[in-house]
Parts: sequence; structure tokens; C-alpha cells
Amino acid sequence: MSKVWFITGAGSGMGAETAKAALAAGDRVVATGRDLDKVRTAIGQDAGDSLTYIRLDVADAAQAKAAAEEAVQAFGRIDVLVNNAGYCILGNFEEITQSEFEQQFATNFWGVSNVLRAVLPTLRRQRSGYVLNISSVAGVVGQRHCSAYAASKFALEGLSFAIANEVGQFGIRVTVVEPGFFRTDFLDSRNARYATSSIADYAHEGPAEAMYSSFSGQQSGDPSKLGPALVNLSRLAEPPAIFAAGGDALAMITPVVEARLKDMRDHEALSRAASGEA
Repeated sequence: MSKVWFITGAGSGMGAETAKAALAAGDRVVATGRDLDKVRTAIGQDAGDSLTYIRLDVADAAQAKAAAEEAVQAFGRIDVLVNNAGYCILGNFEEITQSEFEQQFATNFWGVSNVLRAVLPTLRRQRSGYVLNISSVAGVVGQRHCSAYAASKFALEGLSFAIANEVGQFGIRVTVVEPGFFRTDFLDSRNARYATSSIADYAHEGPAEAMYSSFSGQQSGDPSKLGPALVNLSRLAEPPAIFAAGGDALAMITPVVEARLKDMRDHEALSRAASGEA
């Protein structure tokens, strides 16, 4: 039986490619985004009764609820939720304002929360469903200039793992996807935002924009390959809790995780002493 996908941020990159891959697999897709003309252009096909478009700003909880209800009205159910919508603010932590931090969380974290609250009741009623929360290597690795973005993705991962333990009893599975660098417009000047460089002590590093904008369009990952990989995950009876997408993701994440484990093992005696164990 074909699955029904609900995809946020389907107007470009991973969202659009996942929508295309799901349609190619014979599934049905609810493609959402703030700009539906952009979503239609990105997906670039008329899939007839297999595709519907719904306007959605994930930061708006009421819109998320209405979009989920419209999706169920259109296709009768939701089988796969892809929380892909997001953007990044880059710069040194001290140069990112509190307002910018809050805006980052409004989309990357609270936006996911809004959509989950809107869709999970449907998945529970069905006693089945699959949630793919798109995180990032930055959700595991603390990278320079990524404090706001990384914090939002670390928070997303914690939310995902906790929810997975709650909803697994209802036949709902959750996977955190940690992509490496893919050739999307994520770092395009129209999408990425940069903090104003204002602190002299950081001036020798140059602005964050100079560092990251050079990567735009040059990333090693092909988003057209990621979409089919996510479709394959949706076919698994027991999908993984974490999926590192891309060889570069594995190369960046693996040593960080191993170093953390080493730190814990190296200080095991001190850890036990901290709780009064012999």
C-alpha cells in the first residue's frame, strides 16, 4: 500500500528531493512550505491525485494544526512525517543576539514541535507512523560559528529521542537524520543569515560569511540521492534511531562520539565517586 508523506520545507533541497523520491516510489505526498510557488517549482511535476500542496509556516502552531487536518482530508491518513523546514544563523556566539537565537529556535525547534503536536494525534489513532526529523552534523558536533544552529539541532535530537520512547508503544517510529554537507541552497545568501561581526578579538578570523559562503554550491553531498535513502528507511520494519547521511557526516561524527566515550571511560572512577560509589 502506498504511503502518505507530509513534508515541511519542501520548497528546496532535501525537502523537494524527498518529495520527488516518494512520488517516484508510488507514494502520495503533502508538500508544504511558506511559498507554494517555490514548492511547486522545486518539485517540478504534476503528480495528479498523488500530490497536494499546503501553505505552512511551521513557526505558526495554528497553521501546523490546520495543515495536518487538511492533509488527512486530502489523503485520509499520514504515514511519514518529514520535519525538514529550517535555516541557519551563523557567527560567533557573542555576536549573535538573543533575538536571533530565539528566531533560530522558532523555526528549527519550536517549528518541529508545532508540527509534531499537529500530526502525532493522527499517527496515534492509526497506531502506525514514521517520523523523520532532519537534524544535522551540527546536532552532534559543536562547530565554529554554529552555536545558535547547533543548539537548535541538539535540542531537536533530545526531543526526538524522548518522543520515540513515548510513542513507540503506538507503532510510531522516529529517526533523527544527521546530514553532512549537501548541495542545497541552505548556505545561499538568500537563506543563511549571519551575525554582525563586532568584537575585535574575533576580527582576525574574518567574518563567518566569508568562511561559509564559499561552500555554497560546492558541497559534496547530492540531495537527489538522499531522497531515495529516506524512502528506503521508511520501508524498514525497524528503522534506526539515528541515520548519518553522507560519508562526510560519518567522518565528522564518528571521532567526536568516540572521543566522548573515551572521556567517560577515562573518568569512570571519578564519575562513580561523584555519586558515592566505591
